[in-house]
Amino acid sequence: MANDVNINSALDFAKNTQRSSAQLASDFDDFLILLTTQLQNQDPLSPMDSTEFTNQLVSFAGVEQQINANSKLDSLVSLNLGSSFSSSLNYVGKDVSYLSSEGYFDGTKPVKVNYSIDGAAVSTTINIFDKDNTLILSQEVESSPDVTEFIWDGNDKNGVAQPSGTYEIRVDATDGQNASLTSTTVVTGYVGGIETQNGSTFLLVGERAVSLGNVIKVSEVGQP
Repeated sequence: MANDVNINSALDFAKNTQRSSAQLASDFDDFLILLTTQLQNQDPLSPMDSTEFTNQLVSFAGVEQQINANSKLDSLVSLNLGSSFSSSLNYVGKDVSYLSSEGYFDGTKPVKVNYSIDGAAVSTTINIFDKDNTLILSQEVESSPDVTEFIWDGNDKNGVAQPSGTYEIRVDATDGQNASLTSTTVVTGYVGGIETQNGSTFLLVGERAVSLGNVIKVSEVGQP
């Protein structure tokens, strides 16, 4: 699963800590100036009560300790993010199966899709659309209550090889009353790299950015 703490939030934590530290330093400087001024101008015969200054010094010390603790937490967050990013590198160069209706065709390697239908289907058709949402292939497939595999060879309905790119693979199934049934599709593809989007780590399967939370299987290239 992708980590709940992302890069954006880590930067916000660090920025808030720095801002608090700078504000504390400024307030403490002002406090020392006031303290020095009052000490210089106090009546020697009636010295001021030092209790209030002591209380304020204790408060400043407490705030400073809290900021130091926040700074250490910021470091832990950064280490956690680095660990998450590093662990994602283990996916690069491998095949992953992930929950999605979008698969990447590299122009050569067939695309493997597994689908599962929720209900008793009597008719099942796989429709494949290109990036312009144009239907390029419609093929009747097995209607099974079990998880079923479908391999798309990259050709359209006329047997013409399609260019590399991301394609949407829809499984349309109906029951005996011709009512539509929901389905779940799992696509398998090769991980060529990783990237971050809005602070979260994604696997790059061709042009497709796949969330780690959608990955259900990892295997060596060419292995079932």
